[in-house]
Amino acid sequence: MKYILFIFLTLSNIVHATEPISPIPCKIEYDRQKALLGYRLFVDTTLSSDKTTSCLSCHDIFQTGGADKNVVSIGVQNRIGNIQSPTVLNACYNFKQFWNGRARTLYEQASGPIHNPVEMDMNTSKVEKRLNASDEYRKLFHNVYKSNSIKFSQVIDAIVEFEKALTTPNSRFDKYLNGEDVLTKDEIAGYNLFKQIGCITCHNGVNIGGNAMQKFGLFEEYKNAHTYPDLYSITNDPVYKNVFKVPTLRNIAQTAPYLHDGSAKTLKDVVQQMARYQLGTKLSDKEIDSIVLFLKTLDGQLPDILSQEQ
Repeated sequence: MKYILFIFLTLSNIVHATEPISPIPCKIEYDRQKALLGYRLFVDTTLSSDKTTSCLSCHDIFQTGGADKNVVSIGVQNRIGNIQSPTVLNACYNFKQFWNGRARTLYEQASGPIHNPVEMDMNTSKVEKRLNASDEYRKLFHNVYKSNSIKFSQVIDAIVEFEKALTTPNSRFDKYLNGEDVLTKDEIAGYNLFKQIGCITCHNGVNIGGNAMQKFGLFEEYKNAHTYPDLYSITNDPVYKNVFKVPTLRNIAQTAPYLHDGSAKTLKDVVQQMARYQLGTKLSDKEIDSIVLFLKTLDGQLPDILSQEQ
């Protein structure tokens, strides 16, 4: 009996090892004290010039899956952004940051919105001056960094540590990958169809995306009246027009609207558009509904740092 059980477990591990999607690790290492300081900074509008905007304003980690419910985000003085804000949840698993991949690391990404004149409109010296004027912040930073004055590099370091902690493990699909019998036959059928028609080509790995750049409009040109910061905006090479980082599908049921321009309002809309532009096919309503059932299994649990006592 033990031998049979051993064979069963071994075969089960082999099957799951061949899956193109990997479950999010249940535990991730981070400095909790530093991350809690980053949490404080992430939700604080002090980091914006008119004190109206925080990181949370465009990346709602509580209500909208770390993304923004608006088509484009609104920054200081009601300035309008130029692209849909991607989720910050599980961003540590992305191979690059921002839609056009212009930031190689979370450290490069975190300072971008603070310096952006549309988003938070601050500079290094203003951030340091404002935080150093706070006795409470000086105490918190001293506890973490053992320094008597706050440096901008420490601000970014703390925010990044918090972002590293924003992982969402234990989705129902992750549990399925780990061998638990938690999905319905219809949800499994949706996943199989997701693989069969080719969605899995770009949406794979631990983040089910976030690990490659891809042109939007492979089989049919995607026409839009607006210009978005794509890879062309960095390289000036026309071949990279409409090339964006493949977004993660983690928690996608929470992160509407979809696509870089926010034009897809529902999961059904985005599945239909992706099939048309990226796969060159038209799906039936039944096929779309089947894939949507699978996508809804990708909601993970709230990051531990958000549920722990402060």
